[in-house]
Amino acid sequence: MYRHRSGEETPARSSKLSRRVTIVSGIAVAVFSVIFLRLWYLQVLSGDTYREQANDNRVREVRIQAPRGDIVDRDGKILVSNRTDLALQVVPDDLPKPGAERKQVMSGLSAVTGMTPAEIEAEIEAVRKISPTSPVILERGLGGGRVFFLRENQERFPGVTVERVFARDYRQGTIGAHLLGNVGEVTAEQLELPRYSNLEQGDSVGQSGIEYEYDRFLGGKPGSTRTTVDALGRPEGQLRGEPARAGDNVKLTIDADLQALGEGALGSFGLPGAFVAMEVDSGEILAMGSTPSFDPEIFTRPISQGQYKALVSKKNDAPLANRAIQGAYPTGSVYKPITAIAALGEGIITPEEIYNDDGVFAVDVLKLRNAGDQVYGPVNMSDALKRSVDTYFYQLGLDLNVDKGRGGALQDLSSRLGVGEPTGIDLPAELEGILPTPAWRNRLFRQKLTDRRWTGGDNVNLAVGQGDVQANPLQMALVYAAIGNGGTIVTPHLAQGVESVTGEPLQEIEPAPKRTVEIPEQARQTVMAGLRRASMEEDGTSYPVFGNFEIPVAGKTGTAERGFTESGLPLPDQAWFVALAPADDPEIVVAVTIERAGFGADSAAPVAARILEKYFQLPITPAASSGQETLE
Repeated sequence: MYRHRSGEETPARSSKLSRRVTIVSGIAVAVFSVIFLRLWYLQVLSGDTYREQANDNRVREVRIQAPRGDIVDRDGKILVSNRTDLALQVVPDDLPKPGAERKQVMSGLSAVTGMTPAEIEAEIEAVRKISPTSPVILERGLGGGRVFFLRENQERFPGVTVERVFARDYRQGTIGAHLLGNVGEVTAEQLELPRYSNLEQGDSVGQSGIEYEYDRFLGGKPGSTRTTVDALGRPEGQLRGEPARAGDNVKLTIDADLQALGEGALGSFGLPGAFVAMEVDSGEILAMGSTPSFDPEIFTRPISQGQYKALVSKKNDAPLANRAIQGAYPTGSVYKPITAIAALGEGIITPEEIYNDDGVFAVDVLKLRNAGDQVYGPVNMSDALKRSVDTYFYQLGLDLNVDKGRGGALQDLSSRLGVGEPTGIDLPAELEGILPTPAWRNRLFRQKLTDRRWTGGDNVNLAVGQGDVQANPLQMALVYAAIGNGGTIVTPHLAQGVESVTGEPLQEIEPAPKRTVEIPEQARQTVMAGLRRASMEEDGTSYPVFGNFEIPVAGKTGTAERGFTESGLPLPDQAWFVALAPADDPEIVVAVTIERAGFGADSAAPVAARILEKYFQLPITPAASSGQETLE
């Protein structure tokens, strides 16, 4: 029998080993093939992509805020420009990862800023959610001491830099604060709007006033700088970036000197109020002010919740409110010219028709009287406007109470003149006020928001600017401008044009009139004559103020009741005065109202007189009391 020699493999075992070697070799070849293909994919097919990503990790791009354009008055006087502030800025990607080193950085930043580490982390996270690559500004307006500390200890603050940023500089102090508005960082909600689609977190935008309304011109275009960094995020070199483009300048219709004088005259009474001075034919606002006012500089720094509450608190008379366009007041007798034109237009009365005033007017169960219980006897329309005879206009209001669904002729004319609707001025947050009509009050009654339906007494109240009517000085300025110019409802505006940083005109702003209201010329002349007599003739309601004025003035005083306090006591009266000058061919309309100031002739009229003196370059006289009793 044949036997294999010792140590000699059988053919079966050899075949088995060969298969194993083949399998292992195949697996090795497959693995190396995969690795080779992966390397080939990474280095050949995707090499450029990963090279760019690697370069991106070495390059930091920092957004550069564009300097905003200046805001200047009609003569080129700078109202708002820029100054540079130093800001503490964090680049989140350059901060240490969570751990002991990051805690040390946060602790150091807390000592510098006064924020807690948790607040700093929350601020960083909030910005990253909106814009992951944007730097986070923790504080603006760093003083020299903290800047030196941060720069001397830069190694302790990786990812933290001090950058120059722009802040608004108010060259005329508080003058025009309500008009100019403020600038602040774009909010997360704003970034979702198409208007801000080209912005990123950290960019500044206009938040109110002219800054908001013309942000598209003032804002400019942000730029960027690109810096190479090492593995620890430390700067190594500067790359070419995109320069920021400065914003354009906006030129206003405002006369800064007239604005300053008007604010001073209004503020001298120490009461809340507002004024408007406007060109009759163009709608250009020459001056517009509101008291109490505020320092716009407060918005160039982070504002606390307490500071903001103080600006909107009723206890402080809400300094942030622009009463010229947001006030909602009964107008008192400055409404009477509207009633007169409506009555003449409807043929209810003629200019010379005599009304015999016995001092009392009965409506329903009420007996209404003239101010001061005066009795004027026989008067025509011009007399009634001159001396502000309430009973004359009570009767017109009752006669005009013809229900047409929206109200009678008085409501129709009031609406066409702009009462109860926004004026369209180029400022945000304007209030429209209230024009009471039968439909309006009856709807409130159905909704159980009032205790009664419309009655004739409501129209009697409206005829003298009382009851539910609510308007602001700008609306009444538009009404009187239309009377002065023959029926054109102008569009009031604060911006005159846009200019480049070198002063080159880029765009004129001349909004078209809103509409034309048909005012019969006889009615217009009658009203203008009555308003002139009220200011320039003895026994006129504003004669003590304008009797010796060098320029003829057509003006109307108003004293409006404002209801009662929570304890049932009557609120002090609202003072009004609206003037057109010169009376024979009006150029300017001035409307003034002052809360809690009593008779219009004693407070609002003197403010208007100071504004007109400045406009016509007359000697400015002190707003002293005339010493005469005024009835309005």
